[in-house]
Amino acid sequence: CIRDRVKTLHPKVHGGILGRRDLDGAVMEQHGIKPIDLVAVNLYPFEATVARPDCDLPTAIENIDIGGPTMVRSAAKNHKDVAIVVNAGDYATVIESLKAGGLTYAQRFDLALKAFEHTSAYDGMIANYLGTIDQTRDTLGTADRGAFPRTFNSQFVKAQEMRYGENPHQSAAFYVEAKKGEASVSTAIQLQGKELSFNNVADTDAALECVKSFLKPACVIVKHANPCGVAVVPEDEGGIRKAYDLAYATDSESAFGGIIAFNRELDGETAKAIVERQFVEVIIAPKISAAAREVVAAKANVRLLECGEWPAERAPGWDFKRVNGGLLVQSRDIGMIKAEDLKIVTRRAPTEQEIHDLIFAWKVAKFVKSNAIVYARNRQTVGVGAGQMSRVNSARIAAIKAEHAGLEVKGAVMASDAFFPFRDGIDNAAKAGITAVIQPGGSMRDNEVIAAADEADIAMVFTGMRHFRH
Repeated sequence: CIRDRVKTLHPKVHGGILGRRDLDGAVMEQHGIKPIDLVAVNLYPFEATVARPDCDLPTAIENIDIGGPTMVRSAAKNHKDVAIVVNAGDYATVIESLKAGGLTYAQRFDLALKAFEHTSAYDGMIANYLGTIDQTRDTLGTADRGAFPRTFNSQFVKAQEMRYGENPHQSAAFYVEAKKGEASVSTAIQLQGKELSFNNVADTDAALECVKSFLKPACVIVKHANPCGVAVVPEDEGGIRKAYDLAYATDSESAFGGIIAFNRELDGETAKAIVERQFVEVIIAPKISAAAREVVAAKANVRLLECGEWPAERAPGWDFKRVNGGLLVQSRDIGMIKAEDLKIVTRRAPTEQEIHDLIFAWKVAKFVKSNAIVYARNRQTVGVGAGQMSRVNSARIAAIKAEHAGLEVKGAVMASDAFFPFRDGIDNAAKAGITAVIQPGGSMRDNEVIAAADEADIAMVFTGMRHFRH
């Protein structure tokens, strides 16, 4: 009917679904409407269709399901008498229940809830897509895939209710994206330990996202969402076992009660070093060896998470920040730089070793709360200055941290997440013995800052990319 657009929108279909068995039986019989007790629907593949690069508006429109969602909603509304199945993962359970005599009301209610969640997500996808269409540019209405839709629709599923939120007087729950993405704290499997707290999840996310930045074996230790120790060590030089030692040495005091993340399988030897040396809240790695599990089992409260592998190329996506009465939405900060991207702005160019250390420090600085200063040497953090209102004060704190840890700043490199507005930051770096600096550049006083570096024979490179983190 109407070129296959109207198939299921019929009174006998919806009457059979919506008819109340205890009230509408006579009317249904009068009109020859037979009751429908089970509805299983697969909606048109709208999401897969619009994900194709060549998808235009007419194609997208033809993949908007009308009859399917209508049947789904009808069945969900009448869940007292009708079971609705929208998820293939529920087929086996439903079939077994039918064989055993039928679905309980609780089962039908749960299926109805899933159905409304399903149609809500489906409508949200359609609204998001149509909200990116610019009809003034293209009569076919090709979507601008980088555009922000007029309304923002995204579905999150409750994964866990928590004892409390950031503080004990706050209630909290952990919601994860309905559509699973790359390996993350949201997809990780907890192998042992106490229930994850609100702060555990936030800190573990910070640690894992930081360690993902490195291709070689790395360890990141985080406290209050800030890296307090990071190190990268090639496999033939000790791998994650040595990386943990170096990361811990950066700030052993702050590492107490911290979160530890690795980008390689956690082995028994490294696990043993951790549990014998410090109190740790969470350990997360792509894979946890049997030996490591056995070692950590002796510390029953330690939360041990296995997140799986992630691709070298990070997928684009959205970041959110809640404000009172609104939501800030931005693209994920997955921008990174390579040696060939660096712009040398001083008379002295950095050495090959300095370049390795500068890029390492830059990757760490990206995950430190602004204003962020990172001192590093031989791909180990020497001092981290985080979250200060003044960039100079962050540098001072990084130096204090290094001194407290017994680490030498002289000969290290420095990374700054944003430009230096004045030359004092470089002057202080020179006094501390810093040999090379990496920063975005872009200050009105860049020339003065460069001159300060030249006067101290400091090599400095600009990235052209800022990494504020609030």
